[in-house]
Amino acid sequence: MRQSVINFLNSKKEYVLLTGLAAGIYPFLQYLNIRFFIVNSTRHILFFGVLFLITPILFSYSFYFISTKVKSLHKYSKFALPFVNFSLFSILIILITVGIKKKLIALAIIVSIVLAVLLYKHLKKVVLFQLILALISLSALATKYHKASTESNEWMEQPDNIASVIFKKKPNIYIIQPDGYANFSELKKGSYNFDNSKFESFLAQDGFKFYDDFRSNYVPTVYSNSSIFGMKHHYYKAQSNKENETYNFREVIVKRNPVLEILKANDYKSHLFLQEPYFILGGLELGYDYCNINANEVPFFSNGFDMKKSIKSDFESTIISNKSSSNFFFIEKIQPWHISNNKRQSSGKEKERTNYLDRLEDVNTWLVEMITIINKNDSNALIIIVADHGGFVGYDYELESRTKSLDRDLVHSVFSSALAIKWPNNDVPEYDDRLKSSVNLFRVLFSYLSEEDSYLQHLQEDKSYLIIEEGAPNGVYEVIDEAGAVNFEEYKN
Repeated sequence: MRQSVINFLNSKKEYVLLTGLAAGIYPFLQYLNIRFFIVNSTRHILFFGVLFLITPILFSYSFYFISTKVKSLHKYSKFALPFVNFSLFSILIILITVGIKKKLIALAIIVSIVLAVLLYKHLKKVVLFQLILALISLSALATKYHKASTESNEWMEQPDNIASVIFKKKPNIYIIQPDGYANFSELKKGSYNFDNSKFESFLAQDGFKFYDDFRSNYVPTVYSNSSIFGMKHHYYKAQSNKENETYNFREVIVKRNPVLEILKANDYKSHLFLQEPYFILGGLELGYDYCNINANEVPFFSNGFDMKKSIKSDFESTIISNKSSSNFFFIEKIQPWHISNNKRQSSGKEKERTNYLDRLEDVNTWLVEMITIINKNDSNALIIIVADHGGFVGYDYELESRTKSLDRDLVHSVFSSALAIKWPNNDVPEYDDRLKSSVNLFRVLFSYLSEEDSYLQHLQEDKSYLIIEEGAPNGVYEVIDEAGAVNFEEYKN
């Protein structure tokens, strides 16, 4: 190996294709590392393979060929390969880290010209360094792939025979999820201190029942929803966010989970309506019969929050065209969301609170419109407004919540989640007081639809968990107990 490296460095040969490949292979592998949970379809792998591998090779060969065949460019030919390598490598690094930034790309090209002049004699050393970086990235990618391929979904296995539940009632089910909408009871107090009575009055007059102090078991959205649709606790699989995003949770939400399987077994058609492609990035295969966002619509470099798709545009037509079947709708709106993610983005807790409440009033208007559409076309619907978590109001920024706290208002601001249900014909089950946290939502609903309350014997604990990174040893902690009191106890497998 050592001798092969020495021979390569001392060789007089121009490694045109290898020089092009070296410029793109590390950015390619590193992008797969960064976006491991998103770049997971053949379509995406082919696109990024062409962009990061084939394109640099073609550019390298083209520049070298032109510079050696055109007489007027002969004197610059020694700079051609270094320039292509340096410029493409830096441009691709910019692309995978901050996206398309024209000024940075222009600067990279200028710097590459200078470096090509200064370092053209050392091109092979640069290529070797790039290939070493690629090997390091490949090793990290292989580790992730192995872990993902051996990940188990055993945590979703149910403790009883609810998977074979038979519904005696089959209303159309509408799960409307306004992201980050705090519970109505929490909005009146604590860090929110907001008068939401106008919207609450609309819901009450329409027959909705409110579930005060309802909360999520996890944050953020991908963790909360995977627990909701998995109908079980996953405890973040006891992993830290610093390690990586927990494996396969997007697949749990939109591809395979007990909820979709139970609904399918009871002859329900399933419909997924999204404002943003967050759950379906990478062309993820869906377990739903229909989704309002086609995978081909999603940009290859999408961050999951760049489409702002109109949900209402074809929601009503979908209801009308499926009158003859029992239907399940999951509708996710990225509003009111939560306060800014990090300190750099934050406007301070007071301004963040104001911005959150402004968005909450906007989503109230949207919810009224959606409910009106449902009522107009489906008078016997089961309509459930349920948020994925709270708005984090009271903190300066969302990541601040990962610091140990025993402040009741702050902790509940994170997990407090709206829950309001319009039961068909006002047929409210006597056990609906068991609806305390989101992990048990579907188990209670399926008990209602099957008229079989034995499934309630296996409700999950109504505890809320948070990944803590400051103020205590890094890990997963129970921060709200079953009674709704703030607690702080490390979760141990």
